Amino acid sequence: MATYTNKPGLGLVAAYQVSGKPYVTGALDCQSFHPAGQYGSPRVVHFPYVTSWVTVVNNGTTDCRVGFAEDGVTGTNYFTVKSETANGGISRIGPLDLKVTQLWLSGSTDVDVVAGLTYIENIQIDNANISPDGANWSGSAGALVG
Repeated sequence: MATYTNKPGLGLVAAYQVSGKPYVTGALDCQSFHPAGQYGSPRVVHFPYVTSWVTVVNNGTTDCRVGFAEDGVTGTNYFTVKSETANGGISRIGPLDLKVTQLWLSGSTDVDVVAGLTYIENIQIDNANISPDGANWSGSAGALVG
């Protein structure tokens, strides 16, 4: 008798058509400081599976940088979710249709992340065959997606 061990992969359309398994984390403090008063390390959110979509809510009074790699949020490869005070209330972006395994955040002291998860295992993205720099898509040139 044959045994099949096929698992969902990145190209499986059905994995993104169905409702995502809910993932929520809230009140994240993404503002680490070095003693000299400079920004420290950004906060990373590791998703247990590849996401189908992601929403970032900034409840804080400081803008939040959002990226897909640490170098992104500490450099220039990020987008900003404005603070609630700059936006006149709660500020959010999304849902963004993204298949990622982690999200990097920096700046705000009160951030919520909501995502819909697929059943695709992280190893589908987090390996050197697909993303030469390792975890997530990492913004690396030459990512082999297919």
